[in-house]
Parts: sequence; structure tokens; C-alpha cells
Amino acid sequence: MESLRLIDEWPVDNAATAVVSADGTVRGRHGDTARKFRLASVTKPLTAYTALIAVEEGVVELGTPAGPEGSTVRHLLAHTSGLAFDAHQAMAEPGTRRLYSNAGFEQLADALAEHSGIPFAQYQAEALFAPLGMTSTALTGSPASGAESTVDDLVAFAAELQSPKLLDPATVAEATNVVFPGLSGVLPGFGHQKPNDWGLGFEIRDHKSPHWTGANSSPRTFGHFGQSGTFLWVDPDAGAACVALADRAFGPWAAEVWPRYTDAVLAELSA
Repeated sequence: MESLRLIDEWPVDNAATAVVSADGTVRGRHGDTARKFRLASVTKPLTAYTALIAVEEGVVELGTPAGPEGSTVRHLLAHTSGLAFDAHQAMAEPGTRRLYSNAGFEQLADALAEHSGIPFAQYQAEALFAPLGMTSTALTGSPASGAESTVDDLVAFAAELQSPKLLDPATVAEATNVVFPGLSGVLPGFGHQKPNDWGLGFEIRDHKSPHWTGANSSPRTFGHFGQSGTFLWVDPDAGAACVALADRAFGPWAAEVWPRYTDAVLAELSA
């Protein structure tokens, strides 16, 4: 795919990208796709998927109490537990506001470890990374932001999101559609969004503006971006997913080039 070469114009030292179709076919790769990058918040979809595996394995239920009083696994996944961004303190009643929270994902991992009796990183490696062959991926820090991976490994994960093998497709459908609809909140880096729609660990594109995906991304697009200069999106209407990893912190450069890049990829896919 010629559009993938646009990453060569990004103001970064290193970048790599790939596009994978819903049937698992890799449509194109560019850059060093075996290079390890820090994922920052692209860690969260990996943590969320691990949590959903734990739900299907009976370790917890989405309604299992976790986090602050009145909060559940579902609330933590959907950023509606009321926990602050980085502080482990409640700022709102569960289910009333969309407060993007790293602390919430840390408490989610703690709850999974408590209920499974297995350290979260070990559970994740055995339940998610090993079955998908993600041999270059590891959680080395916070389950909210502390993973490192490669484009090649995340292609396997993006293929799983589109054609699930580890989860019931109905579970993935629930996770990638709006949970607690109508709640407003701040999308980090892009300001207040009304509504600020999320699924279970996945941000939903909907009609948000501004946004890190493209102007032509479908409202059903879901995924995540990270402050380390990373993103993964899945556009069900396009029947494809895109992973891009870079080594420059998110900033105005990313807000400018990512949407343009996404629109170029979508245009080539539909040509």
C-alpha cells in the first residue's frame, strides 16, 4: 500500500505501520515492524481484552465489584468508575461521568489478580500474548500504559479484534460498542467531547471532533492511541485495521498527521 509510505514524512526518528484486513490478510507493512516501541495507552486495549478473557473464563463478571465503592469491572473498563486520571481517588459517583482513568485500569488489573490468584502480567501473557504468538510483547509497567510491543505483534491483535478466536464475537461486539451512552468527558489531547463514547476498554469514534482518526473514518471505528506516539484503530465499515507506532511523544504533530494518514489508508483500501 503506497499510503503507508506517508509515515516517512512524520517528524519522528522511527515509525512503523501495517494494515490488516478482517480476514487476517496483511494488506501492507512499512518501516521496521519488528522494532519494539513503548505503547503508552495502547496498553489499555490489551488489558481490556485480557479482562474480557477473564470474564469468559469465569474469573470475574462484568458486574463484579471492583474499584471504588459502587464500581464494577464494567465501570473500570468504560472509564466510568469515577476515579481520577492518575490518582486513586474517586471524583464522581460510578456511572455518572466519563473520567478517563489510568488508575481505573490499575485497579482493574489488581482485581483480576485477586480473583484469579495469578499476577496480572503472567495471566495476560498466558491468556492473550501466547495464544496470538505475540512473542515481542510484554507488560513491563502499569496495565494502563506500561506495555511494549511491535507492529507485527499488534497486527495479530488487530486481526483478533476483527475475527475473534479467543473470545465469543458477541463479547467483542459488546466491548466495541458504546457502554454507558450519553456521558460527556475529556478525550485526552482532543478536549471535551459530548458525548465521549467508549466501549469496554476501546474508544468509539462516533462523531467526535476533533479526533485522532480520519475525517472519513466510520462512526463505528474503535481503538486507542498512546502518548508515546502510537495508535491502533479498527474500522468495521472498511473491513480493516491499522497499527502505527512511533518514538516521539504525542503532540500537535500527531494531531495533524494521524488523521491525514488514516484518510489516505482508507482511500487506498476503498479504491
